[in-house]
Amino acid sequence: MTLRIYLMRHGETEWALSGRHTGRVDIPLTANGEDEARQLGERLRSIPFQHVLVSPLKRARQTCELAGCGENADVDADLAEWDNGDYEGQTHADVFKHRPDWNLFRDGSPGGEMPNEISERADRLIDRLKKLDGNVALFSHSHFGRVLGARWIGSPVQMGQHLILNTASLSVLCYQHENMNLPAIETWNS
Repeated sequence: MTLRIYLMRHGETEWALSGRHTGRVDIPLTANGEDEARQLGERLRSIPFQHVLVSPLKRARQTCELAGCGENADVDADLAEWDNGDYEGQTHADVFKHRPDWNLFRDGSPGGEMPNEISERADRLIDRLKKLDGNVALFSHSHFGRVLGARWIGSPVQMGQHLILNTASLSVLCYQHENMNLPAIETWNS
């Protein structure tokens, strides 16, 4: 079976709704986020997954469960969100007051992860994924998912700033013409 990776971002949280940087803080889904996760599950219902991997953070685990994929899910620490360090809980406007030219994908987060560190984490996960066959479900987060998409196609972390992921979105990573030398993005932010 050819590898197909179904990347899902978790459903809505209070901090996602308010635009606050949510990295390692372990917050739950909102009621709307729970509904989004169930709707995502409807989209996934007909897809047989050979592997299901989920971030250790509650919002991703809840999304996985509510989408109907939690029974056989394995927690994978590499799927955790970008560690926002000192910027955890702040909005872009908060950060721009002190660093008007700040860009997470270029500058990273003081006290948290730097672009090279999250790139290494994404590459480590990709190396493991490439050893799998069939349909693989990944339940993760916005910024890490964006980095994963960029790294899947061999682009630098900075490309992730151009790959938006909405809550409870579905993206598909695959190989063009089933050729492992041609990684591709089939669907993004659907």
